[in-house]
Order: sequence, then structure tokens, then C-alpha cells
Amino acid sequence: MKLTHPGHSITTLSSREIYRNQWMRLREDHILRSNGKEGVYGVVEKDPAAIILPIENGRVWLVEQFRYTIRERALELPQGGWEMEIDDPEELARGELREEIGMHADKMTLLGRLWVAYGFTRQQQYVFLAAGLTPAEKNPDPEEHDLTVHAVSIAEFERMLLDGTIRDGCTHAAWGLYLTWRARNPSGETS
Repeated sequence: MKLTHPGHSITTLSSREIYRNQWMRLREDHILRSNGKEGVYGVVEKDPAAIILPIENGRVWLVEQFRYTIRERALELPQGGWEMEIDDPEELARGELREEIGMHADKMTLLGRLWVAYGFTRQQQYVFLAAGLTPAEKNPDPEEHDLTVHAVSIAEFERMLLDGTIRDGCTHAAWGLYLTWRARNPSGETS
């Protein structure tokens, strides 16, 4: 499918950084829309991240942690970034897998790239399938002090996606990408 309007319909007139910390930058842009209306657009900039589908023997590994923004514990696939530009997304994914669930993968398959929430943030997330899992030293960062790991059957995982137990949009999107990939690769890496 070809995009109907491949050009830009918004022009940036000026841009200024409003805030910065080690995880993100907040930018405010003065813009001009193609309809002649000016406006302001706020953009959160974050470095690339990875989300990993660790699947082995019909089980999916999930992490559970307190998410401050929603003020509750949440289940999701292992994911995160290193708060820096990355040269090798697979290295990032392998690092997150080790940090969060204490696993090494013999094989990592890049399923695709997603924009996390491009309505307000500029952050890409690389989606990897991890197979051939073996225990490795777990090395969580300080923000993950309360992280717990769960291995659930694929049927249970899908039930949790459908009943709202798992509400993380990145986890849902990664699973949809995996299912699409799997339909085209029926002899894929998982059992």
C-alpha cells in the first residue's frame, strides 16, 4: 500500500528543550500545519528500546513490576533501554533478557521495529524472539528492585492478554507481530 500523502503536513518553526533527565528529553516545538494553523507540539524523546518474547517449551517469560505512572503492578514482556544510542539492537535485547529474567538465548530473531507511542514520544522499540533459553546471572538495575519473573503457558498468556490482566500496549503489539511472523514461518524457533 502506498501512503496517500508521503510529504510532511507539519513544519517545525522553532524548537526548544524544556526538560532532560537520564531517561528522556522533553521538547516543545512551535509548528505550522499545512492548513495554515500554528500550534505547539510536545515531544518526549527517548533512546531506542527492545522488547523480548522469551518463549521455550510452550511457555512465555513475563516480568511483573510496579509502574509508577499508573500506580500499580503490571505484567509485561521483558523490555527496556539503556538510555543511550545503540549500535546493535540485539546486544540491547540480550542485555535486557539477562537483566530482567536472568536468561541467555542461543538464538535471537528480530521480528521488527515499532514506534512505542508516536502521538507524543519519539522512541523505537526492537522486537526480538528469544529461543534456546538457559539460566544466566540476573542483573537488574536499581529501578527494577521489585521485579518478579513468571513463566506461563502460551494459553495462559493469551488469556491474560484478552481478559485485561496484561494491558501493556508494547506486549500486545509484540505478540501480534510474533503471531504474524509465526504464520509465515511455521517451523520457527519455538516448541
